[in-house]
Amino acid sequence: MPERVVLVGFGPVGARFAEELLPLVRSGAVALTVVGAEDADAYNRVLVSEYAVGSVDRESLTVSAADDLRADGVEVLTGTTVRALLRSRRTVRLSDDTERPYDRLVLATGARAFVPTLDGVRRIRREGLIPPEDAHLLDSQGVPFPDGVTVLRDLADAERVRETVEAGGKIVVLGAGVLGMEFALAAVARGAEACVVHHGAVPMERQLDRGAGTVLASAARRAGVATIAHTRAESLLLSHDDEGRARFDALVCADGKIIRGDLLVLSCGVAARTELAGIAGLPVARGVLVDAELRSWGDPDVYAIGDCAHVADPAGRGTPRGAPSGLIGAGWRQAEWLAQRFAAELSGSEVAPAVEEKPPLVMLKSEGVDLVAAGDVTPDPWDDDPSAHEPGCGGGRTVAQWADPAHGRYVKLVADGGVLTGFVSVGMPRTAAELTLLFERGSEIPSDASVLLRFDGPDGLAEIEGGFSPSATVCWCNGVTGERILEAAKTCEPTVAGIGAATRAGTGCGGCRGRIAELLEVAVTT
Repeated sequence: MPERVVLVGFGPVGARFAEELLPLVRSGAVALTVVGAEDADAYNRVLVSEYAVGSVDRESLTVSAADDLRADGVEVLTGTTVRALLRSRRTVRLSDDTERPYDRLVLATGARAFVPTLDGVRRIRREGLIPPEDAHLLDSQGVPFPDGVTVLRDLADAERVRETVEAGGKIVVLGAGVLGMEFALAAVARGAEACVVHHGAVPMERQLDRGAGTVLASAARRAGVATIAHTRAESLLLSHDDEGRARFDALVCADGKIIRGDLLVLSCGVAARTELAGIAGLPVARGVLVDAELRSWGDPDVYAIGDCAHVADPAGRGTPRGAPSGLIGAGWRQAEWLAQRFAAELSGSEVAPAVEEKPPLVMLKSEGVDLVAAGDVTPDPWDDDPSAHEPGCGGGRTVAQWADPAHGRYVKLVADGGVLTGFVSVGMPRTAAELTLLFERGSEIPSDASVLLRFDGPDGLAEIEGGFSPSATVCWCNGVTGERILEAAKTCEPTVAGIGAATRAGTGCGGCRGRIAELLEVAVTT
């Protein structure tokens, strides 16, 4: 009798898990059921904002087609939600009141957009909230927003945003994280007006230091996006039509500012969807609590992957540390490893340990604004560890910093014992490529770190090695190296889309597509 596996969630991470499990399904070792709330095929949510502004088409978002999985023997239920986990019976109850038994249950329910407390936006906050049957209400916790207010998590959100972008309307973005900044810059590039409102000192405050954030804000302003800092939103001004239907008119801030617009996009982060697990009595914190092997703390037959999974040590004391990574690449690696684990266990072979995630690399995707950051860049250069400069001491922490705000350029490096542990680069794409390689390899930086700046000098192209090193990882989401891309280019269409179809490179966050294009250009000319 085949092992019955039920997967809850048909997003990009759930779809990757299903695809990786297909050999077991085809062999008859596993009977897989996939339950997805939306009617659509699995698509890449990271690129939804690009679809909203018309930069990519709908087809390019698809990561897995339900019919393809069905053809391989997978039961795929789209437009269906799980209403309850009946753990004592190892069964899930669906929104159509049918049930599916399982031997192993995998939760890939993802995350919802965080909705801030604003007067004018209804918000439900209670534990044990049953997920709505309508997939479009998942991100508003079952309560519809006023017209002209949206998050940007699914296709329906994207269609609402697209109307305003195509009309050249004014968009107010609340939140200056990487997704909020990317969207605002992309919307302006497509002819809309946009401003970003945030309560921090600089945009992307979680990833950047003050210098990088200031240069980014200046670059955004030159691109047509105003960033309104130190501003806390309090309420909405709503207008009403003849039928009493409310519509967004303006954002009211604590300092008295009134920021008017045609559309308010809430880009205030995400929170894991843990309702099902919580109702079923599974331990949850900032996500569904799982151990290093992705198994639930409270049930050995339940697993979680992706944005809903909070990996923590069950033997630890106090509040569990950490949180879901929120990165599609990390979710894909979890999905692949868990499928490999199931295969190993069913065949009786040894299970390889899970790969420990490296500190994330953040890339801002925007024409004309090049930004890459990784690791901790908060240390100040004037707070160097004195031991770093003492002969024979092995070196402590050192910080190097260069700024050219007038030209939108900024680089900061943090090293420990000479090894690069964090960096941020704005407006220096080739330097960023070299730093990415050093960071990935855990390599030492040159004793005179200023030589790294030459890569963006007038003669930099001829000197570059790291950015196009065959062993360098080009696509971090899928772990694809330059060598693999060049090999694939020999047999597939030598375009970014062709490489994506052959290797999956560029199909995650999309931040590496420019590097793929450059790599292909270099390959053609050599």
